[in-house]
Amino acid sequence: METLNLDKSYTFFQPETCRERIHIIGCGSVGSTAAELLARFGLTKLTLYDFDSVEPRNLANQMFRQEHIGMHKVDALAAMLTEINPELKDTLKPEPNGYTNQNLSGYVFLCVDQIELRRKIALRHKNNPYIKAMFDFRTRLTDAQHYAADWSDIKSVDDFVRSMDFTHNEAAEETPVSACQVTLSVAPTVRMICSLGVTNFINFVRDKTLKKFIQIDAFNFMLDAF
Repeated sequence: METLNLDKSYTFFQPETCRERIHIIGCGSVGSTAAELLARFGLTKLTLYDFDSVEPRNLANQMFRQEHIGMHKVDALAAMLTEINPELKDTLKPEPNGYTNQNLSGYVFLCVDQIELRRKIALRHKNNPYIKAMFDFRTRLTDAQHYAADWSDIKSVDDFVRSMDFTHNEAAEETPVSACQVTLSVAPTVRMICSLGVTNFINFVRDKTLKKFIQIDAFNFMLDAF
């Protein structure tokens, strides 16, 4: 079985230094993009959570292709990632029923639409000693935000949870929609914030440095991080 050739990145990042599992909760625009970036670094211990199926409208801002329409997102994404790196076949775990209170450890990427579920997951695992860090993503049309927390730092965890102190309805009021009330989203914004979030994760694995907050406006070329 052929493996992913990592000659271009291995000197910079060795995937075996990340021994823990990476949980990607939500495999839509953010989750599918983040998973693809992680796979190209040679990371193979991925668990994918999503109960939804691929629809035609998903192709505009998610990683899926025409051939995936009608498939469970986790199965379609698993197939794509295995094409990139066949080694994933033995270690990737799809969860087609989504996140249903499974135990978590290692690294957690929160990529679901519902802020209430993200807050529930963070609170449920607030004192979980087996989690290394959590990474959260929030996108609108041209702007997006990324939050992260070192799970060994209680202040960082508290700040992370406090950043979710709003409702889904409140978030929806601030999200651009079409005349038909379809939530607007474009691939450049998604890919920019996912690239920054995955970069944040790689830096944390390499040397424990972490940006707690990153915000961008993809079409006005604005970036802030601290």
